[in-house]
Amino acid sequence: MHRHGYKGRKFGRETDQRRALIKGLATSLVIEERIETTLPKAKELTRYIEKLITKAKKGDLANRRRVIAGLSTQVAAIKLVDQIAPQLAGRTSGHVRVARTRIRVGDGAQMAVIEFVDELKDMPKEDKKPAAKPAAKKSVAKKEAK
Repeated sequence: MHRHGYKGRKFGRETDQRRALIKGLATSLVIEERIETTLPKAKELTRYIEKLITKAKKGDLANRRRVIAGLSTQVAAIKLVDQIAPQLAGRTSGHVRVARTRIRVGDGAQMAVIEFVDELKDMPKEDKKPAAKPAAKKSVAKKEAK
């Protein structure tokens, strides 16, 4: 058969399993900022995560919701939109790199590391001090003399 016009890889899985796999890998990449997986999965993940990063950089409500839908956890989506995307604002594409690492012993699969191209700095968390509560007025209990 001809190979032209076939986009993406199937990984021997059904559609929903394939989507869940890529979504899980993307979530792990956002949280860990560097993961090791097989080379075909890394290449497929690159296509997916580049599109998510582009949406995250726009930052409006609709794109924020698309990023939340594209990742498994809301924590990862918030990290991508609020911390990672602003640091990648200087680039239009090519936000992640795939580097071959080793041959896996068990099955001989080519492994690869996928990571963000720019060194990401940990954003300092804002210390939120609880607002000082006004001193509660002491209610004077009336003593009833009986």
